[in-house]
Amino acid sequence: MTLYGRIKALKNVSFQIRKNEVFSLVGETGCGKTVTSLALLGLLPSNARSRGKIFFEQEQLTAQNVEQKRGRDIAVVFQDPMTSLNPLYTVRQQLADVLIARRRVPKKEALRSVVDILREVQMLDANRVADLYPHELSGGMKQRVMIAMALSCRPKLLIADEPTTALDVTIQKQILWLMKSLREKHGFSILFITHDMGVVAEFAHRVGVMYAGSIVEIATKRRLFKNPLHPYTVGLLNAVPNSRVGGKLKAIPGSVPSLVNPPTGCRFNERCERAFKKCFREIPPLIEVEDQHYVACHVYGGDENG
Repeated sequence: MTLYGRIKALKNVSFQIRKNEVFSLVGETGCGKTVTSLALLGLLPSNARSRGKIFFEQEQLTAQNVEQKRGRDIAVVFQDPMTSLNPLYTVRQQLADVLIARRRVPKKEALRSVVDILREVQMLDANRVADLYPHELSGGMKQRVMIAMALSCRPKLLIADEPTTALDVTIQKQILWLMKSLREKHGFSILFITHDMGVVAEFAHRVGVMYAGSIVEIATKRRLFKNPLHPYTVGLLNAVPNSRVGGKLKAIPGSVPSLVNPPTGCRFNERCERAFKKCFREIPPLIEVEDQHYVACHVYGGDENG
């Protein structure tokens, strides 16, 4: 509940993350990507109302067991490293605290382990960096520390919520390659949240496209870029800048609907060039129309005259 009314932030969100894969959740700002990650972590606001089930390794997550798994089996890297670290403590103190709290490592051993953990995330001059305070670190160094903290407990799932957004392009590339190499080394899965289709093309195995709180398409990266099915996905890819001289960006007409009072039926219906009567009456289910390619669109579910 907000000052503007009850926000219907998510609707019919369902996807699976496989072992040792990068599943990217992509969509424009405000579509519900971060809310989805907070639901997985059990960190929704106290006034939030939710229905549905979340399973982790075939075990249903509850308010009781998700707290035990958070920081151990499930870790997270948030998008703003500038504000994620405690300014009053050194890197060594903060990393050691994670090891003590989550892995029950003795304090002396935890303090000694910090340098090795920093070296694993390719931190230059790790001995010196360990005793620095957050304000003495660059943005890229802070994000490496955040990744080190997340992975220090050897999680099985890493949730990376726009981890490169606040960084310059060169550092973004370094962080992406670091996460890729660490995933290959340790075999964990990644839920990678982003609005950048270029990052998706480079980093993901499978992709879930979100629009106005709903999943509208899921496919392998190759299928999604080669043959997008949902009209929103098509529009999203058409809006990506390219290197062609004189090329024009094609904007999606209209604007994103209010999540306080979303439209009846498909949430994309008012902006869709292919919408027909059924789109304004019924919410389209997410159906498999090709091998490993799912779409929530009535165009692929039956009679367009309905």
